[in-house]
Amino acid sequence: MDLPLVDWMAAIEQEYVETFIPAGGAAVKFTVLTPPLEASDIRQGLKALADRHGLAYFGLDGAETRLHMIDQLFHAIARQVDWENLAGALMRRLLAADGYLLPSEAARCTYPEIAAMNGTSDVDLRRRVRVLLHEHVENDYAMVHEFRAAMLRLCQAYLEVVKAEVTEIESIQAWLRGELKSVSVLKPAGIFQKVGRNLARDMFLSLAHWLKLVGPRGTVLALDISRYSLERRFSHPDGLLFHSTTAVVDVYEVLRQFIDATDELESCLIVVIAPPAFLTDEKRGLAKYNALKLRLWDDVRDRARANPLSAMVRIAGEVA
Repeated sequence: MDLPLVDWMAAIEQEYVETFIPAGGAAVKFTVLTPPLEASDIRQGLKALADRHGLAYFGLDGAETRLHMIDQLFHAIARQVDWENLAGALMRRLLAADGYLLPSEAARCTYPEIAAMNGTSDVDLRRRVRVLLHEHVENDYAMVHEFRAAMLRLCQAYLEVVKAEVTEIESIQAWLRGELKSVSVLKPAGIFQKVGRNLARDMFLSLAHWLKLVGPRGTVLALDISRYSLERRFSHPDGLLFHSTTAVVDVYEVLRQFIDATDELESCLIVVIAPPAFLTDEKRGLAKYNALKLRLWDDVRDRARANPLSAMVRIAGEVA
C-alpha cells in the first residue's frame, strides 16, 4: 500500500528528525517511489527537514557516484563538507568554553589576535590549544585514528595567521576527497593509508560523530539507487554511470552494512531512494540479495494502512 509523501515526511520529521536523531539515534529507511514521484522530490523534502532542524544534509545519486564502493561513497560526501569551517567552529567553541574572549570576525580568529585580546602570550595560548585538542580530538575514540589525525591538523591550522604554514592541510583535504595521489606526504600528520574500502566505513562513522561534535545536530544522508535498476546501457551514452549486476549485489551489501551499523552510527538518518523495480525485478531488485531482504521485509503488516515508520515504505505523490 502506498503512503502519501506528505504523510511520510511528517512522520519522519516528528519521530526522527526532531528528537531521535539529535539525541544520538540512527536509522536507515528505504523508500520505493511510485511514479510520477521522483527521487528529487524526496531529496528536496529531506533537505528542507535537515535545514529546518539544524542537521547536515548530503545527497548522493548512483548515476554519478559508485555507491557500491564504500570508499567512493565516503569521498563523495567529503566533497560536500566544508572541513575548514567545521574545524573553526570547534576551535571557537572550545576556546569560548575555556573562558577566552574571541574576535567577532572569524577571519581574525588567529593566535596573535586571541592572545592580544586575552592578555596572554602566543606561546601560552598555543600550549593551551594543544591541551584542548588533546582532550577533545586526539582522545575522542569514537573516531578512527586516521580521522582524528586529520581533524587535529585542520583545527591547528585554523588559528594560524598563514594557513599555508601547516603544509599538510591541502593534502589532508585532498585525501578526504579521494584526490591525493600519494599518501606519503601525510606521514608527518600520522596518516599512513588511503581511505580504501577497509577504512571508509569507519571514516563514515567518524564523520557522523564529528559533525555532531562541531555544530550540526545530526546528519541526513539520501542515497538514490535508482540507476542500479537499469538493465542495459543506452544505445547513445548519457554520460552517467552504468552498474553491472555484480555492482547491484555490492550496493545491497553496503546498505546491509549500514543497517547493521546503526548501533555504532551516531545522530544519522540514511534514506535510500529506490524505483518500483526494486521490489519486482528478480535480477536487480531486492530479491537479488536475501541478506538485505530479510532486514526489510515485514511478514506481518496491516492490510488497510501503511506504517510510515517501517524500514521500507512505498511512497506516492498524492496527498490522502
